[in-house]
Amino acid sequence: MAGLTALAVASVGFLAYQASANVPDQFASPKKPSSSASATPAPEKKKDAHALPAKSGSGVRVVYALDAKRVWLAGKTGQKPRTFAVMPSTVSPPPGTYKVTSRSEKVTGSDGVDIEHVVRFASVDRVAIGFSSAVDGSMASPDPALKTGGVRMRTADGDAMWAFATVGSKIVVVP
Repeated sequence: MAGLTALAVASVGFLAYQASANVPDQFASPKKPSSSASATPAPEKKKDAHALPAKSGSGVRVVYALDAKRVWLAGKTGQKPRTFAVMPSTVSPPPGTYKVTSRSEKVTGSDGVDIEHVVRFASVDRVAIGFSSAVDGSMASPDPALKTGGVRMRTADGDAMWAFATVGSKIVVVP
């Protein structure tokens, strides 16, 4: 009888060990950290890639981030800005604050592409800098051999820019 009891206790012990070895971590009891364990760093907050860039000003404005190749149409406080990717030209304006100086409904760009909703705001080395969309909706990379100033966007984004940025509107260019 003593042998049967010993065998039963050993079997239960073995089965208990097997069960605990196969328990998923979320159900296992927390383990005590060893005395040499280092503190776990707090998880970093992920930055919203579509959030307005720091130091881009306030109020109603267009923000153009050169490195991010992105534009924001920032409206009144509390409203989420519209943001979209753009294709920069070969000539870019230096960071700073500008005002829309002129607009054209439809023209031919300096690269020969038919464009619409042109919103000009700067000039660098006699090259006009402005936002526009190609009539055919393309956003091709500009020819690096040409000095162009058109910052291209998709047609729907060009429509939004046209409605948002009238002559005198504030444009903020950040690195």
